[in-house]
Amino acid sequence: MFNIYTVSFFGHRQVEYSSEIESRLEKLLHELITQKEYVDFLIGREGDFDILASSAIKRAIHKYEYGNTHFTLVLPYQKAEYRDNEQSYLQYYDEVEICADSINVHPKSAIQVRNHNIVDRSDLVVCFIQHKSGGAYKTMQYAEKQGKHIINLADDL
Repeated sequence: MFNIYTVSFFGHRQVEYSSEIESRLEKLLHELITQKEYVDFLIGREGDFDILASSAIKRAIHKYEYGNTHFTLVLPYQKAEYRDNEQSYLQYYDEVEICADSINVHPKSAIQVRNHNIVDRSDLVVCFIQHKSGGAYKTMQYAEKQGKHIINLADDL
């Protein structure tokens, strides 16, 4: 059985310093993929940071070809975009999961419920938090309360 190390990603919808963030992600992903036995990446698809991180993850998986990764998109509920493009999503991600905890809650709170679920499953939370407001910031606060190891890629920018 593999020793699975789970990493989740959260960040603000809008990202400044995208080239610096990509560089930091590339270095971190190299370390994770080459030093961990098996890495499970969990991500949403809610804004610029998620897209940036997803692209970096895909590039790293392809570049290092260790075969020790799993890349999961975790949706808060069934979205029309996913339903209408399921095959495209399944070609990009190893798995698309609809978070069971957030399916039956109000849509306005579903993303936060999904985020808490992902944090609870994670060994490491990688985030891009520049502002002390918004859902990503609240998720980082939740991760801190849960005692999770957190890397904020916005630190020292």
